[in-house]
Amino acid sequence: MFVRRISVERVDVQGERHACPVKWIDNFAMRNFTNDAIFDDTLPAGDGLLEAGHRVPLDRLQAAMEDWFRRKGYLKPEERLAVKEQGPKEQGTEETKTEARGTTKP
Repeated sequence: MFVRRISVERVDVQGERHACPVKWIDNFAMRNFTNDAIFDDTLPAGDGLLEAGHRVPLDRLQAAMEDWFRRKGYLKPEERLAVKEQGPKEQGTEETKTEARGTTKP
């Protein structure tokens, strides 16, 4: 639905990354605890994945999600949240889908 695909991962104390469950992401998106209309342009898309519009700033999204996840007890005090916009290859564009099939476009 939205143009941007954003990965949302919990980073544990060892530095290992784990996709945040869609339940956590949906809880943030549905609750809209910030009362900030800027986060209206977000949509949970799966474990560790959020779709967003261009007007959603990643730094504010990361801070708001981390705050909410801590309030809910999803993140331990020593853990952090990594929020990153996925590049075209990670998003599965038509070009990369074609490359994966081993065919090329004319």
